[in-house]
Amino acid sequence: MESALQTIEQMAPDVVPSLMLPLAGRTLLVPTVTVAEMVPFAQAEKVEDAPDWLLGDFYWRDLRVPLLSFEVLNGEALPEVQPKSRVAVFNNTGVDEGLPFIAISTQGIPKLVRVGNEDIAVDDEGQNHAFDRLHVTLNGEAMTIPDITALEHVYLEWRNSQ
Repeated sequence: MESALQTIEQMAPDVVPSLMLPLAGRTLLVPTVTVAEMVPFAQAEKVEDAPDWLLGDFYWRDLRVPLLSFEVLNGEALPEVQPKSRVAVFNNTGVDEGLPFIAISTQGIPKLVRVGNEDIAVDDEGQNHAFDRLHVTLNGEAMTIPDITALEHVYLEWRNSQ
């Protein structure tokens, strides 16, 4: 009889469609299913008494979505908005139904990639930050897989303290 792990491994896709999201000084790698939409950057509506990592409420499809700076959350400077800056709107990970989406600003146009097991490797040399899930190399290029659940948690902790 097969173990549950063997069954899961057999069900895993050989290739995962993913997006490379350019940030200041790094590239995030996320499966496409985590991203609801990539949209051009627009200034968010400021939120009173918000921490510096919360850029404000971003209006997307008639919804107010919190727009976060991944760089600032990780102790880095807030990058300037570039002409090619975009907003990555992430689907909820199930942390809180009251937060259907969360967004981060990016520094450029994302690149669609197909990630196979032979293309990716764990990078133990990568510098860990609070909101990094894993450091990897994809075809030799260093990337970070973000911890989207942690992004949701930090926002919800702040929102619930207000």
